[in-house]
Amino acid sequence: MKINQLKAGALLSYINIGLGSLISIVYTPVMLRLLGQSEYGLYNLVASVVAYLGLFNFGFGSAYIKYHSAYKVNNDEDAIARLNGMFLLIFLVLGALALICGAVLTIYSDAVFGTKLSPAELEKAKILMVLMVANIGITFPCIVFNSYVTANERFIFQRLLQIVKVITSPFLILPVLIMGYGSIGMAVVTTVINLLIELINIYYSYKKIHISFSFKRLDIHLVKELFIFSFYIFINLIVNQINWNVDRFIIGRFRGTAEVAIYSVAGQLNSYYLQLSVAISNVYIPRVNALVAQNNGDRELSELFTRIGRLQFLLLSGVLLGLIFFGKLFIMLWAGANYQDAYPIALLLIIPTTIPLIQNLGIEIQRAKNMHKFRSWVYLFIAVFNVLLSIPLVKLYGGLGAALGTALALIVGNVLVMNWYYHKKVGLNIVHFTKEIIKILPALILPAIVGILLILLKLEGTYLTLLIQVLIFVFVFIFSMWKFGMNNYEKDLVLNPLKKLFGKLKK
Repeated sequence: MKINQLKAGALLSYINIGLGSLISIVYTPVMLRLLGQSEYGLYNLVASVVAYLGLFNFGFGSAYIKYHSAYKVNNDEDAIARLNGMFLLIFLVLGALALICGAVLTIYSDAVFGTKLSPAELEKAKILMVLMVANIGITFPCIVFNSYVTANERFIFQRLLQIVKVITSPFLILPVLIMGYGSIGMAVVTTVINLLIELINIYYSYKKIHISFSFKRLDIHLVKELFIFSFYIFINLIVNQINWNVDRFIIGRFRGTAEVAIYSVAGQLNSYYLQLSVAISNVYIPRVNALVAQNNGDRELSELFTRIGRLQFLLLSGVLLGLIFFGKLFIMLWAGANYQDAYPIALLLIIPTTIPLIQNLGIEIQRAKNMHKFRSWVYLFIAVFNVLLSIPLVKLYGGLGAALGTALALIVGNVLVMNWYYHKKVGLNIVHFTKEIIKILPALILPAIVGILLILLKLEGTYLTLLIQVLIFVFVFIFSMWKFGMNNYEKDLVLNPLKKLFGKLKK
């Protein structure tokens, strides 16, 4: 059952990403034109500020899975119920704090956003902040239910729910935009959808996997241990917010909402890239915690780390090459000619993230081993370096400067320092991991040559020619990977389901 949940969860994750990307290709250009560049930039600027309220969860969601896994190994249902009760109380308190801080930010929004916003934009920003802060308040107590579903490995339900959200959101938001309600209407619809999704999660937790709560005998020692463990995850959350949200805030203060919009288009492409990676690794979080709880050796963890890393690189390398060759034309057709500067920004954000993305299972291994403290401090110093570097770069080069600062920070912290730590301290065999990734690189030569030739043809820049070029590239990439890149295990992941499908069809 668990293996089916893992495979189906990963498959549904990619279906979700595929549908989301396909819908976004159609939805985003319409949304950009209905909102306009300045209002789209304003929406993203406010979202980047409100996102910092999410830090109030302190990373307790990840901590929940660790402790739940430990109790589940021992079949201690009473301890799980007490854990649920303790986490619910904690998230209710943290949610209230987030709402209070959100109210303060809304009242003093003039000081938060600086002088680059017009009076009309500031008024709209206040309304958007109220709606987005309410959205944050809704999600906090629901983290317990989401974490409980994940800990019980009910990935099929989770991914199907996300697919429903991906499909329905644009169809509900577009009519609101067409009627002229703009970014405020979009924020209202998003809040309502999130509320419905959370209610479904709560219902499923009670009716299908029988979540229970106990508020007796609050374990003070466990609370202290939890705060110590989660403190370093909290630092990671700060780092992620700085790396992926502070740029838009800095650009908004020093360059205005139009450049925020351009950067946000690049950031949206980067978010798709991030999703492709975590779709595989996320379903293995409970497995990693179980292996550590059962005291399995580092060798098994290293093998899992390398196996998942190769699968992630097989996918991400194709997407990255495709973006390099066809990304500029895609952005111009998709978002509009006035967003073409998003292309180099997207490359600066995406290329440095590739190595840490194919290693993101290592983050969960660190947490499961309670060895995530070093990473947290390193990333915090790198994130501060990112901010200090990005401010002068933004003043000089706008969004491109912000992306450059983020890229340099990612290379130093995520690539150089963390690979040393994985190998020397965590017990993961990075030398073996690197050799296995290098084995895939020759398979990229043929699709790279084809990509260059297609660019040299200088075909007319239309959706049809772009589609034809991408299809040719994808076909060559798949052929080259199958012939020169994939090992027998990876080929079996494709062939075995096909054999079963054909076998059923014959019957």
